[in-house]
Amino acid sequence: MQYDVIVIGGGPSGLMAAIGAADSHAKVLLIDKGEKLGRKLAISGGGRCNVTNRLPVEEIIKHIPGNGRFLYSGFSIFNNEDIIAFFENLGIALKEEDHGRMFPVSNKAQSVVDALLQELGRLKVEIRTNTPVKNVVYNQDGTKTIQLQNGKEAVCKSLIIAVGGKSVPHTGSTGDGYAWAQSAGHTITELFPTEVPVTSSEKFIKDKTLQGLSLRAVALSVLNQKGKPIITHKMDMIFTHLGISGPAVLRCSQFVVKELKKTKLAEVPVSIDSFPDKKEEPLFQEISKLVKDEPKKAVKNILKGFLTERYLLFLLELADIDPSAQGATISQDKLKKFAALCKGFTFNVNGTLPLEKAFVTGGGVSIKEISPKTMESKLMPGLFFCGEILDIHGYTGGYNITSAFVTGRLAGVNAALEAKNTYY
Repeated sequence: MQYDVIVIGGGPSGLMAAIGAADSHAKVLLIDKGEKLGRKLAISGGGRCNVTNRLPVEEIIKHIPGNGRFLYSGFSIFNNEDIIAFFENLGIALKEEDHGRMFPVSNKAQSVVDALLQELGRLKVEIRTNTPVKNVVYNQDGTKTIQLQNGKEAVCKSLIIAVGGKSVPHTGSTGDGYAWAQSAGHTITELFPTEVPVTSSEKFIKDKTLQGLSLRAVALSVLNQKGKPIITHKMDMIFTHLGISGPAVLRCSQFVVKELKKTKLAEVPVSIDSFPDKKEEPLFQEISKLVKDEPKKAVKNILKGFLTERYLLFLLELADIDPSAQGATISQDKLKKFAALCKGFTFNVNGTLPLEKAFVTGGGVSIKEISPKTMESKLMPGLFFCGEILDIHGYTGGYNITSAFVTGRLAGVNAALEAKNTYY
């Protein structure tokens, strides 16, 4: 069968690309190896689907540390406000939550998936699920032949590869697209996990001393070899049986990976500041005054509520303070040490969980080889890429999905234009 546009991959970017192409009057085939389209969408945002983020474009780009600047051109054509309008036109009312995150009012990711599927139906996009692609052949006449595992073939003028990266493989992202990109001459930059829990072999982690403990609104920093912060994120975090996790950790994870690679060392230091809005000296004075005011009380009771109890006891022990000792018996030096630990408990981490356990894939098809306005390959006319297969990665919070929808829309519309302008 001959098509104007074939889209491989039914995730966020692939669905948007197929709709964009069909909207531009192309004959479109959407192929996915899974039995359902939009599997990653259906589990995103904790099953509520964080469809985009309403922060200004500048801020969104800042939240996409992996080549976010590449998206400036795309945002000038189709941006986060356009994504909001697009879904509202499909009948999906959205609401804004903290940090600009946009969710469907229904709180159900499936309603977003259903609306996209309905739109594909309205635009008469041909869909083939349970259809793995075996190979992509780039023909001399500029057409592309998609060879399917079932022995059948489909031919198109424009091809959009939207198969995702290698993270969350149970949704179908198993890295199939990298080989097809390479056979068209593309460079795949080194893949690594981002937005992923961080591991540590520190004794307190191995002993599970703090396992399951959450810290609220702390500032977590990844430090360089001189002890200076490379990046700091002020959010919640949690200690796990393998290391640390939670929003602050996920955001810092790619910097851990990069620093380990850069230094070729086995470990890098991270630091937790429990009072990011206070300076160390005033904090020490505050602690000192609390202890002075109740000299006969056990220090753990004087400082009750100052930190989460388990973390308070842990830091007191590190400062060589007996939690049950009376306030009057504790030296100023030890209180100073405790204040310093509150402002910077530093320990080593040694890596992250593997790519399969990450929320997002770092690395991918090199953006230097992609036109930022159209998502077309600079090396192979009529070949387009969108979504996570590209070397673009952001923090969680609606940023990756925004990138997927923007690149998907551009790829779809331009693939249709390319197909219409090509006569074979």
